[in-house]
Amino acid sequence: MSKFEPGMIVKGKVTGIKPFGAFVALDANTQGLVHISQITHGFLKDINEALTVGDEVDVKILTIDEQSKKISLSIKDAKPAESEPPRQRPMQQQYQQHARGGDAGGAGGGGGGLDDLLKKWMKDSNERQAALNKRTSK
Repeated sequence: MSKFEPGMIVKGKVTGIKPFGAFVALDANTQGLVHISQITHGFLKDINEALTVGDEVDVKILTIDEQSKKISLSIKDAKPAESEPPRQRPMQQQYQQHARGGDAGGAGGGGGGLDDLLKKWMKDSNERQAALNKRTSK
């Protein structure tokens, strides 16, 4: 462990994958953990989408705990953020498409912005509530 220091970027090999992270061997005697939040710059729901056992990866050493012999690693900090596109959630995509002037899944289109989206949402919500009230009053 003495040849490794926090801040170093080294090559490692993925030796195991768990839902919370991946174990990476730095050499024959040294292994560390990459927490799932340290794998990509974007949101990662399933670690198996990004890594498999046997992958060779560059990792940055975040911390070394000499007493517990634990090493925290980061794959995302070993490479610049622009090297992989950020993953977007569906609502982000809809809003960005609408803000650029596209049609956001029937949200009005035309580049009206957030005010138009809010008005459409309120109208849809009121219509659904009225339909619910009508069904329950029967």
